Amino acid sequence: MMIALLTVGIAVLVGIDQLVKYWTVINLKPVGTMDFIKFGDFRIIDLTYVENRGAIFGSMAGHQWFLIGFTSVVILACIAAMIKFRKRSKLLTAAIALFIAGGIGNLIDRIRLNYVVDMFEIKLFDFAVFNVADICVTCAFVMMIFYMFFVEPIIEKQKKSE
Repeated sequence: MMIALLTVGIAVLVGIDQLVKYWTVINLKPVGTMDFIKFGDFRIIDLTYVENRGAIFGSMAGHQWFLIGFTSVVILACIAAMIKFRKRSKLLTAAIALFIAGGIGNLIDRIRLNYVVDMFEIKLFDFAVFNVADICVTCAFVMMIFYMFFVEPIIEKQKKSE
């Protein structure tokens, strides 16, 4: 049952990612940038159309087949891990599901467009422009760190006391 719910969650997140990217191409590409969140003249987040032909922060640009292959392998490994660890921790399997959703969202772009559509630009500090799939991966990473440092030690301690 847990895997079915996670699969639906993955599909929903991929759908949201693709809908936001579709909106971005239709509405944002012609204008380039627009305000998104601001207070008066203080801009916090803009929507900026970017075609990312690389990976994190634009690294590996021009190596699309490698990025497609690597992402595909990571997604398959995450699916296997999600199935294997489904009974270990809901937090862990949810984090893995977020990794999968983010990977699939960006993989669709790489295969279909040969680049990834990004749109969220934080104006408070100089940072990469990112998308919904990237948010999924970042949240998954934070959840995994939390799991490794706080949840896993408790699980291992309980196993030893049994």
